Amino acid sequence: MKPVLAVVVALLLSTGSAQRIQFVKVADGLSAPVFLTHAPKDPSRLFVVEQRGKIRVWEKGRLLPDPFLDLSQKVSCCGERGLLGLAFHPQYAKTGYFFVNYTNQDGNTVIARYQASADSGRADASSATIFLTIQQPYANHNGGMIAFGPDGYLYIGMGDGGSGGDPHNNAQNKNTLLGKILRIDVDSGSPYGIPQDNPFVGKSGVRPEIWAYGLRNPWRFSFDRKTGDLWIGDVGQGRIEEIDLQPASSRGGENYGWKLMEGSECFLSDNCNKTGLVLPVAEYDHSQGCSVTGGYVYRGKAVPSLAGTYIYGDYCSGRVWGATRENGKWEIVELARTTFSISSFGEDAEGELYLADHKSGTVYKLTGK
Repeated sequence: MKPVLAVVVALLLSTGSAQRIQFVKVADGLSAPVFLTHAPKDPSRLFVVEQRGKIRVWEKGRLLPDPFLDLSQKVSCCGERGLLGLAFHPQYAKTGYFFVNYTNQDGNTVIARYQASADSGRADASSATIFLTIQQPYANHNGGMIAFGPDGYLYIGMGDGGSGGDPHNNAQNKNTLLGKILRIDVDSGSPYGIPQDNPFVGKSGVRPEIWAYGLRNPWRFSFDRKTGDLWIGDVGQGRIEEIDLQPASSRGGENYGWKLMEGSECFLSDNCNKTGLVLPVAEYDHSQGCSVTGGYVYRGKAVPSLAGTYIYGDYCSGRVWGATRENGKWEIVELARTTFSISSFGEDAEGELYLADHKSGTVYKLTGK
């Protein structure tokens, strides 16, 4: 498959200078890609998640014909359902373990562990161990992101359960796992353990898996591979899309505001109490897009001017932005206007950045000219 130039845009820096960047096609022919990532200590491959249930492998410049894992018969699809997330265990090279997040045939969220075969070329489809099944009251706002943090624990993004306006107030209810970021220990317990420094351990009426709450639909989040900061793209309701930041020094327990707040604005009234809420570091209204896709802090080498910039986009408008902090203030710059339906960003082993175009079934790589 020959890489072709998809789009070239001017990158406008805060200094007013410009540098040419490119999104270069590296793989096409995919079916509704929703995520891509790499396995630890494996710089040669990318793993692409297809919403209908397959994990595909991109290796040596081509998309392999046989899937790494096929869960098509287990998942419900599509809309906001399907196979939505993939995370490789930090010790994958030794254990072969990886985790998936999907909605089952009943529409409920499942977090399951699988194991790769001895040669790691294919996964063992019979090796499933289900760690969590979370009931979903509606078909939308299923979250979908899972990722291992620098601490070795598995973080799980859960939407508020769906419908509109969080009718059950799940995001603010700490007795449910919906509308939260969860944090579990997959290496202890049966089937998992609770890290003892989770913020709500031992508190009555609160689920101890909760790491942060007040989220509407944290479709994609990521950890900065250099600093450990957690960046969350939380999809808005009818007006505002937001980016939340949890510094690596956090001990958890943040309330990101939904449904008291949508972004930095009151949601249900003009007189909401913002005390104790953590407001977004970046946001945009629906004149610029309609569904935020959280990205990554760029730590690659292809575009040096982007080093340390958090890059994110919008599914509906195809716009891509970069966020940096300058002299204590956040500066947001529009980096590109594309025709892509940006369902996800992803990193390779070297920190280079990719994005998935859900509509065309294509993966692109961000490069310098």
